[in-house]
Amino acid sequence: MSYFTIKDESIAEFKEKKSIFIGHGKRVENEEEAKGFIQTIKNKHKQARHNVYAYIIGERREIQRYSDDGEPQGTGGIPMLEVLKKSDITDVVVVVTRYFGGILLGTGGLARAYSKGASLAIKEGGVVEKVKGVSLEIIIEYDLLGKVQHVCAKDNFYIENVEYTDIVKIKILCQYSNLENLKSQITEVTSGKALFEEEKEKMYFKLEHRLYDNEVINSTLLNEKEK
Repeated sequence: MSYFTIKDESIAEFKEKKSIFIGHGKRVENEEEAKGFIQTIKNKHKQARHNVYAYIIGERREIQRYSDDGEPQGTGGIPMLEVLKKSDITDVVVVVTRYFGGILLGTGGLARAYSKGASLAIKEGGVVEKVKGVSLEIIIEYDLLGKVQHVCAKDNFYIENVEYTDIVKIKILCQYSNLENLKSQITEVTSGKALFEEEKEKMYFKLEHRLYDNEVINSTLLNEKEK
């Protein structure tokens, strides 16, 4: 099981016939977080004529909500929700703020503008994959460390941590679909001397060949912003 979401909170602004549109996007874990983000944007832009929103939540996209926030029915929330669907993402909320510039856009113009605001917010936030994974600990003797490291390097399994005591413990966050392959290779190169300990499977973020949990990816993205 895997799906896509956005990796970062985002903001994107553009002007359409003197109206200013500001697209905001955020990754959320539940509906309460989505509603909280919407309210935050509304509080920030109290002078704006409209704060239109849409969100999709859940691995199976079971929660889908939208609001036109005073715009003509069907011109804001639904077009934004369609953008989320076509982007094939979930666990995402987008809010598009409009400061009215005095020129009416018409229903078609409004739908295009709100769709654009949602699209820009998603593009700015960046799309990341979430996959089912397992935290795997490999326990070996010291003389087998090089062989295990070689297997991991060859097949792009990122080693999160190595603990050295009287034995060696290697921690890897492994995509569930690759787990048996990794264990089989390790078993083969260690002649069956490696021991494995697994935590309960859960969803991880996947960037290139590495998996991240929520706390780590948020910290990683913050560090990238500060560089």
